[in-house]
Amino acid sequence: MDEKTVDEKFHESRIDRFLAESFKTYSRSYLQKLMKDGRVTCNGKICLQPKYPVSTGDKVIVDFPVQKERSLTAEKIALDIIYEDNDMLVINKPAGMVVHPAPGNYDGTIVNALLGHDAEFAEKLEDDSRPGIVHRLDKDTSGCLIIAKNPVSLFALSTAFQYRKVEKHYAAIVYGVPNEEDEKEIMTLIGRHPVHRKKFTVVEKGGKVAISRYAVIKSGEIDGVPVSLLDVQIETGRTHQIRVHLAHRNLPVIGDKVYGGKEKLEASRQMLHAWKLSVAHPVTGVKMDFESPFPEDFAKFAARIVEVE
Repeated sequence: MDEKTVDEKFHESRIDRFLAESFKTYSRSYLQKLMKDGRVTCNGKICLQPKYPVSTGDKVIVDFPVQKERSLTAEKIALDIIYEDNDMLVINKPAGMVVHPAPGNYDGTIVNALLGHDAEFAEKLEDDSRPGIVHRLDKDTSGCLIIAKNPVSLFALSTAFQYRKVEKHYAAIVYGVPNEEDEKEIMTLIGRHPVHRKKFTVVEKGGKVAISRYAVIKSGEIDGVPVSLLDVQIETGRTHQIRVHLAHRNLPVIGDKVYGGKEKLEASRQMLHAWKLSVAHPVTGVKMDFESPFPEDFAKFAARIVEVE
């Protein structure tokens, strides 16, 4: 059970809002379901109504159901390997594939494929949940993914990502064409959306600093709709950063069902690809550059752009 005390800023707020702010890894709808199941109490009394107003000093307890532990399973899933040595592995992640197991996606992930690639992979990393994972890509984002193969590399690569020592370039096909006068750097705070808890948004305060830069590779139209192919470099690695930042600049990623707005062109997935990545080797320290070619669906979409004079 998890207990939270209501502080002054939530005085007379709805209890579901207080819970959503207190347990940010859960959606508000999930927390409301727990309330309906009688798993939330306020000052010792079961609270079934999401709109119940809490007061400063109230004691709210949530009885989260115990999640059954699931062991990782090895699966014979082919990996598109860009580079591999004794310390690290770089793969070309396909769109539609989740990086590591999580509720709703326990199988068919990159981690399951890694165990199929090397049955002792998790044991070597002494991690039975996300072995070797030092960064992630969204399910529908394709491209370069680095994986550590031993504890030394795991520490070095994780540190490199944490302290922004990794150069990351993404290719994105977006709605709209940036003006030449537009600032090509986007620096904002990014935090959770105040209403839609699974979404992120640009906020004025309370978020984390996010920095993105972009350059236009090609611009024009697809079926009369203005579009651009961008090279996006991110200095920070916030959740959904590129998608949030580009939408903030009215350049939403085509095919993005969350931040893309009203779709004008049909796309099988969000047109975002982890294109290039540079990092120091975790053992030798030598700078290494990796590039993932555009996958077929992305390349075909980009080829449809007709330049307009």
